[in-house]
Amino acid sequence: MRRLAEELGAEAMSLYYHVAKKEDVLDGIVDVVAEEVNDAAARVDSGPDWKGTARRRILAARQVFLRHRWAPGLFATRSSTSMAVLEYYDNLVALMREDGFSHDRIHHALHALGSRALGFTQELFDPGTGASAEVPAEVAERLPNLVGMLSEIAHDDPDSTLGWCDDQAEFEFGLDLILDGLDRLRERD
Repeated sequence: MRRLAEELGAEAMSLYYHVAKKEDVLDGIVDVVAEEVNDAAARVDSGPDWKGTARRRILAARQVFLRHRWAPGLFATRSSTSMAVLEYYDNLVALMREDGFSHDRIHHALHALGSRALGFTQELFDPGTGASAEVPAEVAERLPNLVGMLSEIAHDDPDSTLGWCDDQAEFEFGLDLILDGLDRLRERD
């Protein structure tokens, strides 16, 4: 709170007039980013199919997170869900309901999409900052398939990355895979 007060040119005690604790500030920041996500999604034109509209809304949300690369980590730390985030998901539920999805199928869909619905994915592996690209021989021996894959795959577009492996191509691949599968299930309902 002292550092925030310094940045704002105020006294730390004066911040406590507006917020009770640091967690309240962080929750407020999540609300601001989530409102920006909602605004971006609202500007997306609805098309004739739910899948295309959902995809465009999710990619619009992703653009917000690409502008605020620190935000996925902050969202993951919150113990309560922002009303603005819930409104975003409510709009996604409405879109799917309007196109014939049952509540049960939508519930499964939200679990399958996870944070991807908001425009980012949580990392499967996170080597940490400053991790060496060199793999110790004993690791390569124990994990030959994983090391082989990782040695061939490199994400070299830092402008499309929200994490170690969350680049635009990977994000869209996973998104399309989930949306295509959901669309096939919807057709069977």
